[in-house]
Amino acid sequence: MDMPDKIVILRLGHRPQRDKRITTHVGLTARAFGAEGMLLASEDKKLADNIVDVSTRWGGDFYVKNNVRWKSEIRKWKDEGGKVCHLSMYGINLPDAVPEIIQCDKLMVVVGAEKVPFEIYEMSDWNVAVGNQPHSEVAAVAVTLDRIAEKDPLKNEFQGGELTIVPEKCGKKVVDNRG
Repeated sequence: MDMPDKIVILRLGHRPQRDKRITTHVGLTARAFGAEGMLLASEDKKLADNIVDVSTRWGGDFYVKNNVRWKSEIRKWKDEGGKVCHLSMYGINLPDAVPEIIQCDKLMVVVGAEKVPFEIYEMSDWNVAVGNQPHSEVAAVAVTLDRIAEKDPLKNEFQGGELTIVPEKCGKKVVDNRG
């Protein structure tokens, strides 16, 4: 099974006072499950900095590009040969889309917060439902990235972090790599 070499998340409609935790969790989940970055179609520099700080402390090269224009980001992505997967409860079922999705080299996963402009449905290569019921966009990102992964993303190892968790059956063990 192949999978995209490059995966980014495009977060639409972030409302700083209402969606701060959910958008943070979308970014952290995307990072943990193998995406290389998140494009935030809103202005929230503090949120972007907080997510990048997690990569500094726990490893990896995850980035957040703040205050992007979603339409131009999608166009640029597609012009560079990328494909776009919009997560929506109105799309085709994820298991039916996975065989096609894993064949692309570059994948942008679009996840909304509020009503998504209809243009997103038209610009996407796939409108994909992770279940046809309302639920969390964090869960949708996690399940999607897990389903398209070549290896188990729960076993990802992140290099270069200040801290490393050592899996333990009982208790907590964190190694401080700062010296």
